[in-house]
Amino acid sequence: MSILNETYTLSNDVTIPKLGLGTWFIDDDKAAQAVRDAVSIGYRNLDTAQAYGNERGVGEGVRNSGVARDELFVSTKLAAEVKDYEGAVAAIDGSLRTLGLGYIDLMLIHSPQPWDDFRGGDYAEGNRQAWRALEEAYQAGKIRAIGVSNFLQSDLDSLLETASVTPHVNQLLVHAGNTPSELLAYCTSKGILVEAYSPIAHGEILHNPEVRALAEKYGVSVPQLCIRYTIQLGTVSLPKTANPDHMRSNAELDFVISEADMDALKSLHAQDYGDSSAFPVYSGK
Repeated sequence: MSILNETYTLSNDVTIPKLGLGTWFIDDDKAAQAVRDAVSIGYRNLDTAQAYGNERGVGEGVRNSGVARDELFVSTKLAAEVKDYEGAVAAIDGSLRTLGLGYIDLMLIHSPQPWDDFRGGDYAEGNRQAWRALEEAYQAGKIRAIGVSNFLQSDLDSLLETASVTPHVNQLLVHAGNTPSELLAYCTSKGILVEAYSPIAHGEILHNPEVRALAEKYGVSVPQLCIRYTIQLGTVSLPKTANPDHMRSNAELDFVISEADMDALKSLHAQDYGDSSAFPVYSGK
């Protein structure tokens, strides 16, 4: 069976495909075509965010994909700067309007801190307010599942003090060379599914000699090895591409990484993101 047909089940019994399409840095005017290409290849999981500026294009691509809305899983994220209840309510409704899909399958708080203070100050109360807005949209049926992104255990613990719904998902930077094993185990213990963004380390992992040698051993590309790695960790993998050839290749994962090689990849530390280090999530804060 193709990986594109495999799913996980969230704690609220909603199913989510194991492999999705990330759309960070895909311009709004190109997002619709990227989504249509992905869906035609067999992708059913599509990930966007308010911060990406392409919700409109993603929604258009879904509507014109030729596949029924209920067969597609569409995620978006509340802008990291929104840390108040009324602002969150307005932003959630804004995403619903911009996407134009009737409902959202999964919506996340994009970061526990605004991007200009990533891993900085204490925004616990703001996150609780934003979470309350997401909980209400979830209970109202506007969103099928809710979660967070870039939340550490301390951020989750703080949120859970007042939450009535435990996050269904935590979307994290996870790739060979950056495996937050303790946080992954903690999320599992709480019934929170982890989604791995940048499973190819924003491209930098392509140059890693250890990973390249392992990919050669399995007769696969480095991206294929890295995507397979995140799926074998038990996470949803969200590689980003607008290239249909890469979409196809990224889904050709009919091999299994051995336990010994999984352990080797887990112990690897490769966190040099080159030019991408300018972005908060790669900055090492």
